[in-house]
Amino acid sequence: MKKFATMFPEIEFVQAPLAQLTWYHLQALMDKVPNKEAYIWYAAKTLENGWSRNILVHQIETKMYERQALPSKATNFEHVLPSPQSELARDTLKNPYVFDFIEIRDDIIEREIENELVANIAKTLIELGTGFAFLGNQYHLTVGNEDYYLDLLFYNTKLRCYVVVELKAGKFKPEYAGKLNFYLSAVDDILRHEHDNPSIGILLCKERDKLTAEYALRDINKPIGVSEYKLSDFVPQELADTLPSAEDIEKRIKGKYEIEED
Repeated sequence: MKKFATMFPEIEFVQAPLAQLTWYHLQALMDKVPNKEAYIWYAAKTLENGWSRNILVHQIETKMYERQALPSKATNFEHVLPSPQSELARDTLKNPYVFDFIEIRDDIIEREIENELVANIAKTLIELGTGFAFLGNQYHLTVGNEDYYLDLLFYNTKLRCYVVVELKAGKFKPEYAGKLNFYLSAVDDILRHEHDNPSIGILLCKERDKLTAEYALRDINKPIGVSEYKLSDFVPQELADTLPSAEDIEKRIKGKYEIEED
């Protein structure tokens, strides 16, 4: 209590949003977040998203503040989206995304990552952030009598737009942006309704050079953000009991491919 009072002596400010959190939330924040600005940011996000204490701790341990609030993002949002849509889209993007419920392997392929994101969709949605609704993976679109398949398709109720997520198992290449730009044009033409905002693309790569990504997006006319993703062997203790083992993941992936081959 003394530590909390020392950190926030301005009583009029404490009333919102900090006073709306449980004491268990506040204890976790004081124990794990030394930076006052980050403390307030996590408090506001907890209220906005309705995080439990365990989810809050998980977000702190995966450094969500550094990944989402600090300027390390490569996007063209400010050039192709009107305000405040551009600011909302930029605030939604993270770098990197942490999918620590997927086992890291040197030979992992994009479809395996995609399958695990779908198999653990609740955890995927928590990592993506507020307002994401999952619409499908390998989402089929037909353009000019040709078939195309989007890795992951979401609708974000906060941004009021479709969000196309493309996964790449390797380093970012400029040509990836052009393909995602094409997909966004197709989604806007085929799926978007008159009250929807322009669709947004998120390109997730294992590695990303920020300057290369910024050059690649400079003359792209659709809103795209490029971020890295991280896979990890480390599983936070509060989630350990609910995650599949490495053996379970391998069996599910192997079983899925055997069914497809049959």
